[in-house]
Formats: sequence, structure tokens, C-alpha cells
Amino acid sequence: MRLLGNILWIITGGFATFLAWGLVGIIWCITIVGIPIGLQCFKAARLTLAPFGLDLVNTGGSISCLMNVLWMIFGGLLLAMIEAFIGLLLCITIIGIPFGTQHFKFARFALAPMGTRLVRVR
Repeated sequence: MRLLGNILWIITGGFATFLAWGLVGIIWCITIVGIPIGLQCFKAARLTLAPFGLDLVNTGGSISCLMNVLWMIFGGLLLAMIEAFIGLLLCITIIGIPFGTQHFKFARFALAPMGTRLVRVR
């Protein structure tokens, strides 16, 4: 079921979001200061390529919390609101509910990407 969900996800726009997060990660990694944020963007790109079967676990500490606050101020809050809105729109239809829940996962990640890691769901 995960494989089918991921294939449908890629066809219906997942690959475009993968490319967008990857491009943003490359742009952030051009500067030395932006490398930690760029690495988190690559993690988001990995998540958006195949979101079914992956979950986020928060393992951060105080430094991650500070970085997340800065991230939220400089764009994370807007990204989270966009992802949540897309998730709500997709949840209007029964067929879109699985895709909407994945967008809610992206919204959670967009709020606090520092100190999170991807884990496989069994």
C-alpha cells in the first residue's frame, strides 16, 4: 500500500515538491551559514519524495529549539500555513484524505525541521 501511495504521490505533484525543496536546499548550502538549513531542506526533499511509510521524530535539544524559532520567523510559519491549507483542501474529498494527512506531516516539519529525523513506520 505504501508503494502505491508513493507512486500516486509522485505522479500527482510529489516530484515537483521534491525538486523545489532540493533547489532551496542547494541555495541555502551555497553560504556557509545556511548549510544546517540546507541540510534540513534536503531532509524535507527526501520526505516529499516518498512520504508514505516515513514519520518524523523530534530528537532536538535547546540549540535545535533556538534554530527552529529562527526558522519559523524567516519562513517556516508561512510554509506550515501553506501546507496545512493544502492538507485541508485535500481532506474535503475522501480520496484526498491520505494525501492531506501527508501535507499535515509536512506542515509539522515546516514548523520545526531542526532536530527531527525520519524514521520508517512498520
